Amino acid sequence: MGRVSDAKVRLMDAVLELLWTGSYGSTTIDQICDKAQVKKGSFYYFFQSKAELATEAFEASWQSKQAELDGIFSPMVPPLERIRKYCDFTYKIQQEMKQKYGRALGCPQFCLGAEVSTLEGQLQKKIQEILDYKRRYLESAIRDADAAGIIRAPDAGAKARMILAYYEGLLTQARIQNDVEVLRDSVGGIFALLGVKEGEPAPV
Repeated sequence: MGRVSDAKVRLMDAVLELLWTGSYGSTTIDQICDKAQVKKGSFYYFFQSKAELATEAFEASWQSKQAELDGIFSPMVPPLERIRKYCDFTYKIQQEMKQKYGRALGCPQFCLGAEVSTLEGQLQKKIQEILDYKRRYLESAIRDADAAGIIRAPDAGAKARMILAYYEGLLTQARIQNDVEVLRDSVGGIFALLGVKEGEPAPV
């Protein structure tokens, strides 16, 4: 049973890597099986389709990151420091991916979501669910910053949607330009959107 379970994990790891470094349309089940070193029959033992595999893989990947994100966005961390830590966390991941694959990869959910949103309903819903989680993390930090009088953001939800759109745009730009440094001053841009005055130390 251990070998069976390992095959499923390898398939999920393989599809995440192939989709992030390539695209959904160009990735075949044969490529996934070759990457995972799993026979095609085993693929269909676990999954009915590429979309089902990708959906489960993205869920598992997100769950593996949630504990760290829960720590970053802990109520014990000052609100704006949560945002700074989140940007640092993402920048570090992008640097690691650039070193490993030779390219800036951007946000896996955003890149894949733009490609499959009109094609794969199940996968699109999972991607939207993960993006909603990200938005809610940001919203909680913004709401707490507003409550503390650090910023003025009476509609924390709207501000979080604005900031997520800005940040995901930077990640996409980093992928297009193959330049992780696009993200280096993302905190400054977010603080500007939040009304934290430039040139003043950001309150934490």
